[in-house]
Amino acid sequence: MRKIIIVCVVILLLTVSAAFAAGKPVSTEKAPKAIGPYSQAVWAGNLLFLSGQIGLVPETGKMIEGGTLAEAEQIFKNIGAILESQELSYKDIVKVTVFGMDIKEFPEVNKLYATFFPENPPARSFVQAAALPAGANIEIEVVAYKE
Repeated sequence: MRKIIIVCVVILLLTVSAAFAAGKPVSTEKAPKAIGPYSQAVWAGNLLFLSGQIGLVPETGKMIEGGTLAEAEQIFKNIGAILESQELSYKDIVKVTVFGMDIKEFPEVNKLYATFFPENPPARSFVQAAALPAGANIEIEVVAYKE
């Protein structure tokens, strides 16, 4: 009997750990559909990992016009839609990675960024990229935490 209980516990633990390892994909119509073989976001335990977002308009699937700042604003709207679909908000973001085509645009992007994180901003990196998908000027990925 004891061996059966131990085997059942081991199977349960393996099943639970596999579920966390595999992640739970997230999709919402309020954000652009993935333009490749990836999910908009994936849960891993209490962490939500959002794929890099570019300035696509969800309704059209086309890049917003107006350059880097217009793209960044659209990106944050898209991020907000994904977060909202999971009952999260910008306050739940713990890490942001920004990929930009021109590091010289960092100060302007930073001003816009600050409007989304007026208090207790998350950790952040800004990396200049050689190229981004779909001719984007900027791409942003985030990690959010849900208690």
